[in-house]
Amino acid sequence: MSDRATVEGQAIYSKKVLSIYDFWVLGVSNHYFWKCPTRNISNHFLDYVSHNHLDVGVGTGYYLKNYLPQTTRRIALLDMNRNSLSEAEKAIHSFQPEVYQADVLNMHDLCVEKFDSISINYLLHCLPGSFVEKSILFENLKKLLNDDGVLFGSTILGKDVEVNFFARKIMNIYNKKGIFCNFDDDFESLSKSLNEHFSNVEVKTIGCVALFSCKNKKNHI
Repeated sequence: MSDRATVEGQAIYSKKVLSIYDFWVLGVSNHYFWKCPTRNISNHFLDYVSHNHLDVGVGTGYYLKNYLPQTTRRIALLDMNRNSLSEAEKAIHSFQPEVYQADVLNMHDLCVEKFDSISINYLLHCLPGSFVEKSILFENLKKLLNDDGVLFGSTILGKDVEVNFFARKIMNIYNKKGIFCNFDDDFESLSKSLNEHFSNVEVKTIGCVALFSCKNKKNHI
């Protein structure tokens, strides 16, 4: 695992890039390239978010800002990128979120109260390595999840999915620049990694995007 690759993958999210992120990624790319309109990910978020929630890989805080229940009693943000954390914190400032800056692949144990739900949207395809290496994230995050808590999210697959001409071109550019690392990411590998760490695993694909959910195993070691 390359720490440098992880740093380079998240470094793209400058304040300037974040200012157009919702338009380009959630508006244009999801609909026209990845063939999974953002409403599908939004509905997925609504299905699983709890009142004691941790959002990992926060982006602009779009899903939190638009779909976090008003009755939420606790919300936390975790990301390696300070710009993303600041943007998401600002978006939901009224909830007084807890903020943690950390690399999910090289994360020391956080001494915090555990969560009932954890979301990971559009982070896995940005992490370096295969799903065997990326699954370190699952190992780290399940320690922050209550027994029977739910981990859920979405990721763009690069293998064994239908990718149109323009999407393939963009995916190639993103992988070359180190923004994505998903050429070998497929449904089977994702399912296998999730099942190694969690129970009640469900994965479905819409276009190039995998939507997943799973529960923390009781009495895990």
